[in-house]
Amino acid sequence: MNQEAPIIVGLDIGTTKIAAIAGRKNEYGKLEILGFGKAPSFGVQHGMVLNIDQTIKAIRQALENCYASNPNLEINEVYVGIAGHHIKSLQTRGDIVRSDTDAEISQKDIDQLINDQYKTVIPASDQIIDVIPQQYIVDSLQNITYPIGMSGVKVGANFHIITGDKNAIRNINRSVEKSGLRIKDLVLQPLASAAAVMCDMDFEAGVAIVDIGGGTTDLAVFYEGVLKHTAVIPYGGENITNDIKNGLGVLKTQAEQMKVQFGYALADEAKNNAYITIPGLRGQSPKEISVKNLAHIIQARMSEILDFVVYHLKQIGMDNKMLNGGIILTGGGSQLKHLIQLTEYTTGVSARIGYPNEHLASGHTDELTKPMYATCVGLILKGYNDYENDKRALEENYVKINTSYLAKEKAARQQGEEEWMEEEEEDMQETADARQARKAKERNASLKGFLDRMKTKIIDMFTEEEDARL
Repeated sequence: MNQEAPIIVGLDIGTTKIAAIAGRKNEYGKLEILGFGKAPSFGVQHGMVLNIDQTIKAIRQALENCYASNPNLEINEVYVGIAGHHIKSLQTRGDIVRSDTDAEISQKDIDQLINDQYKTVIPASDQIIDVIPQQYIVDSLQNITYPIGMSGVKVGANFHIITGDKNAIRNINRSVEKSGLRIKDLVLQPLASAAAVMCDMDFEAGVAIVDIGGGTTDLAVFYEGVLKHTAVIPYGGENITNDIKNGLGVLKTQAEQMKVQFGYALADEAKNNAYITIPGLRGQSPKEISVKNLAHIIQARMSEILDFVVYHLKQIGMDNKMLNGGIILTGGGSQLKHLIQLTEYTTGVSARIGYPNEHLASGHTDELTKPMYATCVGLILKGYNDYENDKRALEENYVKINTSYLAKEKAARQQGEEEWMEEEEEDMQETADARQARKAKERNASLKGFLDRMKTKIIDMFTEEEDARL
């Protein structure tokens, strides 16, 4: 295990369950699960927190179960998934004009481009949850996935912006904070599920992630490595359970058990002569439920959910010819028998079940490989993606700082050498001047001595002639 890597915790606040999973990447880049806990959820409906007290109790229970699986854990901050029919998305375009056109495009330019999108005008009751770049444009070059290091004057991008209701987001924040935790980031649940069940080939081929949860069904469409569309369909496993309860006249717990144990998503696959015996209430006679009727109820609701998926795919022009990777079904509702066949029949696209074991290391419990935990595992992967990007940015800044320091040191050394050479030249100049002055002084002194000697001889000569006449 890589002891230097941080422990990241994903918290999935769902309609039917709340799960907390703690994990750390090993030296091979695989996720090792260090703690796992879950608890029934009673304060959440259709992905929205409607009872904060009950949600807090469920979160604390999930954390206690997580601590019980590993007493050495210390959980302070979590990545939280968010969904609900209040989630919306929109497409925008942003551009910046760079002043220093000679410099390469840097992460700072991209950050400025993304931060500007948080100023996008949206309804006053909504809040921007995430801004996701799709494709960049540098001057006249389009469809660029990584513009850093390129040169250009104008840098732009197409963005997918995800928004949510402020009150719904505030209720999630309060529930988590009152449970004694800090929210590191809010992540749209289908994006987290996609990270857990997809590989690089899926991103390139084009896939649609259909996460069938308890209260909602979340959709995320990827094509050529770009997020094309997200949507939240306001129907999920709870709606199927309620349909069974009302249609067959049973209790909700009985409806849930029948759905899980005997439910079929395709009525043609159910046996005509198969029946389920339900105990009678308070001395009443038992009730016989036809498996065929149960399958008809399930198929009707699942077909409605899949019709919404088809509608969204047509809205963005992603027909069956473009989704070469097909539809990946995940979430608790994806475990219904013969759901793959119903999905392929309704959408005309190949389908498969997405299990969150794509990035998991060996040694984990079998329960964690179930599709219902895809969101929670994906939240941990999202946390590691942020950690690795921040670390890379720090390393780049460190290299830039070191490079800048070395450049300054070199410049200072060069400046020092130039000053030393100037001083040497000055000393040499001073020495040459002094030598010239000395020689001039010597010449002057020699000339003065010669004149003085000549003057003395002349005086002596006149003195001798005068003495001779006397």
